[in-house]
Amino acid sequence: MKYAIVDNGGKQYRAVEGSTIEVDRMNVEVGQQVELGSVLLVVDGDDIRVGAPLVGGAKVSATVVEHIKGPKIVVFRYRPKKRYRVKTGHRQQYTRLQINAIALEGQQETAAQDKE
Repeated sequence: MKYAIVDNGGKQYRAVEGSTIEVDRMNVEVGQQVELGSVLLVVDGDDIRVGAPLVGGAKVSATVVEHIKGPKIVVFRYRPKKRYRVKTGHRQQYTRLQINAIALEGQQETAAQDKE
């Protein structure tokens, strides 16, 4: 199984060819191709490449599937006996990406559908 650890928006994600990941909202339209260049680790069977801090020449290509909202989080603050109550909420926006290929320097990009 081929996978990579990708850094996007200060968070790290495990990108497996053919699967989807949810990253923080990207300003890209649905259906467009995106390249994630900050790859920290690439594993292809027994071949493991660890970056210091990035793997040189490695990139992950993905397609934007949809823009979604995460679960609602309710924040309630209060001070007892002081009549202070504040209720606020937050709902994070995410972008769902379909991982197409993981390519290393000197190798061609192979789509996940070609292997199956």
